[in-house]
Amino acid sequence: MVLMKSGWLWRQTSVLKRWKLNWCDLWIDGSLCFYKAESRRELEHRVGLKTTCEDVRSGLECGGVTPPESNPRDNLIVVQLRDGSTINLCANSEDESIAWKLTLLETRRNPVFTYDPYEDSYQAIPINGYHTVYITPGAGPGTHQVVVQRDPFDGVVENLALGMLAGMAAGAAMRSFLWMPLFLC
Repeated sequence: MVLMKSGWLWRQTSVLKRWKLNWCDLWIDGSLCFYKAESRRELEHRVGLKTTCEDVRSGLECGGVTPPESNPRDNLIVVQLRDGSTINLCANSEDESIAWKLTLLETRRNPVFTYDPYEDSYQAIPINGYHTVYITPGAGPGTHQVVVQRDPFDGVVENLALGMLAGMAAGAAMRSFLWMPLFLC
């Protein structure tokens, strides 16, 4: 998977409304993951933005949210979810909050397309943890080429089961052919 953005963000807890510092990773499949430390060993919370995000606001657009101590309101980021809840975040600077907002919006809205040369068309594909995604610079400025590689072991179980079934059928046929000379005598 491709990591779109990562860094330290303040996150407001949903129950006690306290601010705590979390390491955040935003993946290309729309997963926003919160960890206790930069080592990414303990996942605290995960949100799938492709399906649950409705809007992202930053700075002065975030009315009704009080930022953590020693942080101005310009650093706030509010992610509105479809169920009516919000995720309140706070960056270390105004520029960083705008960068997070733009990346969150880009991840939420942009699907990944793959080109099918046989049909001469582009098809939107869902990105998940079983795909490998490479992003390379395109032909012109501002363009990118996205290459999605499927899991090499995708379909191995089906092929294994089909091979076992074919082997059993071939074995049964061979056994019947071995008894054939005794019946012909």
